[in-house]
Amino acid sequence: MALTPMMQQYLEIKESNPDALLMFRLGDFYELFFEDAVTASKVLEITLTGRDAGEQGRVPMCGVPHHAAQQYIGRLIDNGYCVAICEQVEDPKAAKGLVKREVIQVVTPGTWLKDGESESRFLAAVTKVGLLIGIAFVDVGTGEVWYGSASDEEALRELLVSYRPLEMLISDAESALAPKLEEYCKETTARLSTVPHSSTRSKQELSSITRQYRVVHTEALGLETPSAEAAAVGRLMLYLEETQKQVLSHLKSPRSFENAGQAFLDVVAKRNLELLETQRNRQKKGSLYGLLDKTKTAMGSRQMRRWIEHPLMNVARIEARLEAVEWLLGELFVRAELQEWLARVYDLERLIGKVGFGSANARDLVAIAQSLQAVPQVQARLNAAPPRLLSQLSQDLPDLSQRAAQILNILVDQPPLSVHDGGMIREGADEDLDAFRHMHVDGKEWLAQFEQEEKEKTGIRTLKVGYNKVFGYFVEVSKANVHLVPDRYERKQTLASAERYTLPELKAREDEILHAEERALAREYEIFVSLRDEVAAAIPAIQKTAERLAELDAILSLATAAVEYGYVRPVVVEERGIEIVNGRHPMVEAAAPLSFVPNSVDLGSGCDFILLTGPNMAGKSTYMRQIALIVLMAQIGSFVPADSARIGVVDRVFTRIGASDDLGAGQSTFMVEMVELAQILRQSTPRSLVLLDEIGRGTSTYDGMSLAEAVMEALLVPGRNPLTLFATHYHELTERAVALKRVENFSVAVQETKDGVTFLHAVVPRPADKSYGIQVAKLAGVPGAVIKRATEILAEREQEAASGRRMLAGADAAAEAATAVEAEAPTVPAEVLDWLAEVEGLAVERMTPIEAIGRLDEVVRRAREVSTWAKSR
Repeated sequence: MALTPMMQQYLEIKESNPDALLMFRLGDFYELFFEDAVTASKVLEITLTGRDAGEQGRVPMCGVPHHAAQQYIGRLIDNGYCVAICEQVEDPKAAKGLVKREVIQVVTPGTWLKDGESESRFLAAVTKVGLLIGIAFVDVGTGEVWYGSASDEEALRELLVSYRPLEMLISDAESALAPKLEEYCKETTARLSTVPHSSTRSKQELSSITRQYRVVHTEALGLETPSAEAAAVGRLMLYLEETQKQVLSHLKSPRSFENAGQAFLDVVAKRNLELLETQRNRQKKGSLYGLLDKTKTAMGSRQMRRWIEHPLMNVARIEARLEAVEWLLGELFVRAELQEWLARVYDLERLIGKVGFGSANARDLVAIAQSLQAVPQVQARLNAAPPRLLSQLSQDLPDLSQRAAQILNILVDQPPLSVHDGGMIREGADEDLDAFRHMHVDGKEWLAQFEQEEKEKTGIRTLKVGYNKVFGYFVEVSKANVHLVPDRYERKQTLASAERYTLPELKAREDEILHAEERALAREYEIFVSLRDEVAAAIPAIQKTAERLAELDAILSLATAAVEYGYVRPVVVEERGIEIVNGRHPMVEAAAPLSFVPNSVDLGSGCDFILLTGPNMAGKSTYMRQIALIVLMAQIGSFVPADSARIGVVDRVFTRIGASDDLGAGQSTFMVEMVELAQILRQSTPRSLVLLDEIGRGTSTYDGMSLAEAVMEALLVPGRNPLTLFATHYHELTERAVALKRVENFSVAVQETKDGVTFLHAVVPRPADKSYGIQVAKLAGVPGAVIKRATEILAEREQEAASGRRMLAGADAAAEAATAVEAEAPTVPAEVLDWLAEVEGLAVERMTPIEAIGRLDEVVRRAREVSTWAKSR
């Protein structure tokens, strides 16, 4: 079926971009056709119309104005779609026949530059080479590129949750990884994009790295080939080439996130400790990030988040930050002046990203220049700073004052958003532009004078001179005054209420005026593009400036928080151990500063394991969390909420706190807890900090208590023994703790009266003797009848337990009496009894065939030994 030439062109371009909605430039609009139009009209809530497509008749169509396209593209991206932007790539005036069009960019969730967004927006690529899973991340807005590897799918998931990519790339040959990535996509609404697999493409992916960074070998970037990491970075680079249709000059050199100088925090620890967002409503406010983020720039805020997610282990680097925070804390005026200047700095990282993309407008360049103007002022206040870190920051700031001056001397203070409509360049910045503008202005003045003269000559007071793109300049006269029009007027267009005419002198001036305006607009755009290219050449220096200002902003933020909340400088050491005097939970204290009860802890010197008992609501979880938070705050270089703190750096914080389930994966709360516990037991080291809350709940009392005791013993094994806080309701464990080395019993104090209990929130060095569950239920508002009945049942149970103990004592006496009689009977050796108990405990159903044969052989051998012994008796 024959289609119009334009529709044939549309379908040919669409065939090359099947997975994207094609926005096809027609004049001042981007149009979508066929199924793309139906989809876009629903998502964008715009009218679905139609267009003649030839013999096929009318086909669905919808469109958006080109000047507002970005907001519509953003809505499509936020709904999970990709958008191919198809532009005219030749001048319509010079085109012979159909104007040539090409896709100039494919916008995807991972490559969308969203205006005003301050959070990182990552695109990820996942590969598998041998036994290793390679993974790489890029934030095209800031230019950050990170890479590393994962040993298994669980480690891969940890990285995905940590970086939160909005789009992930995988080849169609790596189906084994697809289920895990699809699972993540369902949880987060991220997009999973598939790229083809072939040996040729693999080579293209690796060569795209060398093209992007202009190096001969990837080893120059620290990427060995072949490797899973290099394959992942290459997949990212080639995908960006294919979708963005250019080399992005602002991308920074790839960096490995597998840095031995940083402590690792998994998603469970981040969630339980509320490092980045609260558990209840998933908001920044109320989290540690929300508490410490006093930054003045978007770059500084992102830096603060990174510091919280990746605490340092290098004592020298930690001390350098602490020294800088301490100095700024005492320099009120310097701190205030620095923050005042930083408040004038825009998001340089994202602005320079737009320059790298070639999408920056004049306002973006002015914002860059105004930001760079703050640098000399910042340097002046840091030059005299004693802390080495601050003086180094000052020295590392490039001198870009001339570049800033150049931008501000060329561009007006408040340029328009569009770069094609003029009004960007200052008067006097370019002689040719000024000449074109003067010609245009002179022409406008001539038109105004010509209109007035014609009114006087003809006597038509309503006569006016107008313009449109089709007919050019014209004289318009209303129908009522047509009889007054002179013969020298040549009719050009008839309207319902007026006639339009042209005159020889008006035609002569039209070319001059329009030519001047066109040349002025063309010259403005030429000057702007040249200026943008010069700014692009300074991208590395501007990125370095952005990094240093972000670091300074984060340090200032820590100093501000320390002043505001009354924090103290911790002592951070290499030696293992945590000693905190009167520590406080930072977020809880901020919410209720007057009622918070501080508590101390001493782990690592004489005690590695604290068994913490006490009722619910007494503050056990708060106490454990505050210790972890103080440790992490110290390791990011922050002052801490305590009277004093001595922190030996930890390599990882493990948490098993609170109830959670994963019903989608078929895992109950108890199963989730056991999975997390298994990870702790496998990965913890003597340098780790472990927080465990109510291990063993969710199963029978004896099962749970046995499991809890076994976990205690496992965490005390030399070579693994991490610093541990273990909260439990199993009071029987307190007796076991007494017998174990480097274990101490602590509890949360409770004051009991005839009216109920009062939680004192003070941690004391003794075990709790009760759980106070009924009293807590009463405080929670459980009906009185239930409380009364529970009290009666508890009394009965306690009486039964006492009777059981008496019966047991009687049984012990009877056993002693029988011992004298049995003394004359043959005594079975202890080793035989042990062996019989071992046989009884064999779990045959869990053995492999080889294991079962081996154990059977052992049973037969021991049975023969027992038989020989019996015959000898």
